[in-house]
Amino acid sequence: MMRLWGRASSINVQKVLWCLAELGLKEGKDFERIDAGLQFGKNNTPEFLKMNPNGLVPTLEDGDTVLWESNTILRYLARQHDKVGRFSTDIKTQYESEKWMDWQLGTMWPVLRVVFLGLTRTPEAERNYQAILNSYQETNRLLGLLDQTLANQSYCSGNQFQIGDIVLALCVSRWILLHNSFPQQTGERANLKNIDAWLKRLEEETCVNEIIEKELNIVK
Repeated sequence: MMRLWGRASSINVQKVLWCLAELGLKEGKDFERIDAGLQFGKNNTPEFLKMNPNGLVPTLEDGDTVLWESNTILRYLARQHDKVGRFSTDIKTQYESEKWMDWQLGTMWPVLRVVFLGLTRTPEAERNYQAILNSYQETNRLLGLLDQTLANQSYCSGNQFQIGDIVLALCVSRWILLHNSFPQQTGERANLKNIDAWLKRLEEETCVNEIIEKELNIVK
């Protein structure tokens, strides 16, 4: 049985849980999840650090394969465990998805992370509200690029749901929840109608509602 280390509230663990759900793999039946990180600890134990020297979640054990880095875990699961053809193996579709996964990790999340950590992990007296505002407004701009793409196609890579949609949608969810919880600190949220339609499509056609939060939990 596969073993997934990580608390269910972590955005990066949620990526993996969503992908597993799309593949029809059930917690307790097909994989075991172990709470780790933040209030649960365990991620700095010798056992964990032997698997993942970064001391971060998620970490996936699948037989003698041990992986960390959430986007890599998604790629592995889609290739190794997609027995039902949930994700396209067409090379064009696959790499259109891949580019958005790299964009999420290298471009969008580093910007959104500033406002996310600033408002959920930083004590109020230590918050840099100008940096938080700038971060949120720059995220508005960046997500406008995704919105432009979604004007002409249903999903990030075309007209079929891919793992790239998973990593993007979880960031977009936090972008929405941050504004809903801290509207004065974030400033206005951009009106991105194509992203709104895409999220609705995901809610109707995928397992996102099993994973995504409806309220912003301050402890992540």
